Amino acid sequence: MNTVVAEYAIPSGQILQLVQGDITTEHVDAIVNAANEHLQHGGGVAAAIVRRGGETIRRESDEWVRTHGRVTHGEPAWTSGGNLPCRHVIHAVGPAWGKGDEDAKLTTAVVGSLRVAEKLGLSSLAMPALSTGIFGFPKERAAGVILATIRQYFAGNPTSGLKQVRLVLLDRATVDAFLKALHDHFQP
Repeated sequence: MNTVVAEYAIPSGQILQLVQGDITTEHVDAIVNAANEHLQHGGGVAAAIVRRGGETIRRESDEWVRTHGRVTHGEPAWTSGGNLPCRHVIHAVGPAWGKGDEDAKLTTAVVGSLRVAEKLGLSSLAMPALSTGIFGFPKERAAGVILATIRQYFAGNPTSGLKQVRLVLLDRATVDAFLKALHDHFQP
């Protein structure tokens, strides 16, 4: 069962929540997959999404790549939610640590995910701690980048139809990193 560990009301009306739990159980309009550029669902969040959501997501991912080519940091792909309790999966490619310009690439992936949610007319979105798993991005640093990006995005888009963003974090160490960053970026 997922547990809300913190909530912040963004001045423009959106709600940001930190949640400890499993992103594949989220009842939101869309979840964000921590994807690779070829949308191969071999490990981590991507594998869990296909395990729970079914082969439809894998087939739609393969079709996306055949039609549009590789997925970039700034242009996430999207598929249906398959058997998941969400309508869509937004496949965002975060940066691998050590490849250079990681903060900017992570910012671009987060903004791209928010833009796709807007394009699809969604009101709620759940996102993992992009790039902090097998891509090796340090959790504390990623937390700061992700939260600052969300804050800046809504400051620049105050009339956004996206009303709820849930950052769904699997383990306590990630939750603690995001709680600290939430205080640093959103609290006085």
